[in-house]
Amino acid sequence: MGSSFSALPTMCMLVLVLLLWGGEGREPFACDPKDGGTKGLPFCRSGLAIEARVKDLVGRLRLQEKVNLLVNNAAAVPRLGIKGYEWWSEALHGVSNVGPGTKFRGQFPAATSFPQVITTAASFNASLWEAIGRVASDEARAMYNGGTAGLTYWSPNVNIFRDPRWGRGQETPGEDPILAGKYAASYVRGLQGTDGDRLKVAASCKHFTAYDLDNWNGVDRFHFNAQVSKQDMEETFNVPFRMCVKEGKVASVMCSYNQVNGVPTCADPNLLKRTVRAQWGLNGYIVSDCDSVGVFYTSQHYTSTPEEAAADAIKAGYRRKRKGLIFDHVAGLDLDCGPFLGAHTQNAVKKGLLSEADVNGALANTLTVQMRLGMYDGEPSGHPYGNLGPRDVCSPSHQELALEAARQGIVLLKNKGPSLPLSTRRHRTVAVIGPNSNVTVTMIGNYAGIACGYTSPLQGIGAHARTIHELGCANVACTDDKQFGRAINAAQQADATVLVTGLDQSIEAETVDRAGLLLPGRQQELVSKVAAASKGPTILVIMSGGPVDITFAKNDPRIQAILWAGYPGQAGGAAIADILFGNANPGGKLPMTWYPEGYIKNLAMTNMAMRGRRSTGYPGRTYRFYNGPVVYPFGYGLSYTHFVHTLASAPKVVSIPVDGHRHGNSSNIANKAIRVTHARCGKLSISLHVDVKNVGTRDGTHTLLVFSAPPAGNGHWAPRKQLVAFEKVHVPAKGQQRVRVNVHVCKLLSVVDRSGTRRIPMGLHSIHIGHVKHFVSLQAETLGIIKS
Repeated sequence: MGSSFSALPTMCMLVLVLLLWGGEGREPFACDPKDGGTKGLPFCRSGLAIEARVKDLVGRLRLQEKVNLLVNNAAAVPRLGIKGYEWWSEALHGVSNVGPGTKFRGQFPAATSFPQVITTAASFNASLWEAIGRVASDEARAMYNGGTAGLTYWSPNVNIFRDPRWGRGQETPGEDPILAGKYAASYVRGLQGTDGDRLKVAASCKHFTAYDLDNWNGVDRFHFNAQVSKQDMEETFNVPFRMCVKEGKVASVMCSYNQVNGVPTCADPNLLKRTVRAQWGLNGYIVSDCDSVGVFYTSQHYTSTPEEAAADAIKAGYRRKRKGLIFDHVAGLDLDCGPFLGAHTQNAVKKGLLSEADVNGALANTLTVQMRLGMYDGEPSGHPYGNLGPRDVCSPSHQELALEAARQGIVLLKNKGPSLPLSTRRHRTVAVIGPNSNVTVTMIGNYAGIACGYTSPLQGIGAHARTIHELGCANVACTDDKQFGRAINAAQQADATVLVTGLDQSIEAETVDRAGLLLPGRQQELVSKVAAASKGPTILVIMSGGPVDITFAKNDPRIQAILWAGYPGQAGGAAIADILFGNANPGGKLPMTWYPEGYIKNLAMTNMAMRGRRSTGYPGRTYRFYNGPVVYPFGYGLSYTHFVHTLASAPKVVSIPVDGHRHGNSSNIANKAIRVTHARCGKLSISLHVDVKNVGTRDGTHTLLVFSAPPAGNGHWAPRKQLVAFEKVHVPAKGQQRVRVNVHVCKLLSVVDRSGTRRIPMGLHSIHIGHVKHFVSLQAETLGIIKS
């Protein structure tokens, strides 16, 4: 599709390894059928229930062997035929080599690198997210079979993009909890597969919880104590993790570095035992962020001794005998990314701070996941995914999906005239200018691996027109104007000018939060001067993870069009060109609010409150609670065609079956907000039928966003509005499609009160679909009285 690759040596190498690959699998991790000493043992019998196999294996291990399995680089147990295993691999948007468990070498020199998560989130396409997960896990299994990767991937990152300065916001699905949760569940299903208890690879949703600050104004993530209300925890921060566990059936959750309300997340029984395990029913293991246990001992000084820290992690604070927390050896933390538990757990047992049964509980969770992965089933080649090999990595179909994901994630922010799409007949010469105009590695963002090959923006545009290339700035820092003259001269010669500017990992990254929201250095000056000199239309392309205040460009009539490309992955340049020249019709929507620079004035990143406070001037966070000026709102995005919505059918009244209300509060409940736990929720949902008509002249894919707002009078409880559903629909020019949208009443129309209790407000809820507004009345149908 017009793409070209600069990494020809890499591609040639891939062709060569495909020819050489003979399908040989790696040696068995355990239970080698050639090992007469283990093949008859119960833990090696794949026909037995996994619980029985795990119990048998744990019973055969010695204490020191158990302790050696509590860390990411788990030691071998030679006497039982078990090899060492590295748990830490990453697959945020394709197989990555960030973790030591994955190496690109030999028959696997590269893997498909999809757009950064914030970009694919902009597609609002759950089936796309699941498809990317399936490809990533195909490639992960292939690399495992070839001995260069593991099967446990600490992805995805589903934290809320709460503050626009956060350097890791690029890794997340954005600011909305339902969007993030839907992404989490979809991507995890793609990674893990849907084959019952068997896992293709094991995913991990991270970083649990209220983690969204890296290094701001002298406060870093290792020392940060996030003060979070019960309301915000239930309504915002925990939502994506709950959906990841309950709907995605994820095999792991990673706890974070920070404290929440004074307790390290990796030692908090309320978070790990009561919430993740008891309430949500995690079927898997809990892992620390890397060296989190060491951090809460050495940096946060949460315990007096390292042995107490080890005990607090594994028992998740059980040592402190907090009221009501009796878990009968149910583990808190099961696995330490880092050496801390390996160094101090045995002494913790000797000192009586921890029992061996506690260690067994942790091991049971990790070993269960390994058995679900088939690691104790003997020859990997006998596994359903045992035939995957080099031919399944960087395949043409995988790379085409990376290109399509980038196309779907690009957001059209401005199109005056319209000036886009460009015409290959009228715009034969294009000036391609800007510090990101010919980048490759920048396009894949962070937590990426080695891409199969790259198409830079310059290469992508060059496949459609003759190009004149000038950087304008040496890099995104753009500290001087030495190259401005050449850039202006190029724009004066060309039929159209494309400026590719923005950020990169030197500006926003793990450990690097941004200081401001403007384009770095003198980029704004470059854009304005080039636009003033351009002979033809000027198009601005922003490459970034976080939002950028580009008010100047939005208001500049000489800048006819603006695209946000995020970090669009290995084929990003081809996707940008396909949008610019009309080979693809943009359909992406912003997954986060773009704020003006003034928004962050006197706004501490350390203030975790979601709701604004007028008395102090605190503005509130995200579109759900902030009601001030924006550059572009959440969910914004244009198309080359025009879609019109019509609500074909929707209920006006919905009865909520309620088991009753508590004795002593028997007043009329018609206008109350009913506890979700008192309603018979089941599959109680509102079904909307929406006709989407394409009244333009181009085929297009429309993103249907459905918001709700609760009845007036809910005080400090409710968001201004809340995304409750989204659908993608392809509609040909002049055509129409009917879309059915189901909105689960208890999950999506409920609000959370100040005590953290989720309630369903009775009365008129408004449903917003574009410019269409519909009111539905929720009415309680009392079925009885509960006496307390």
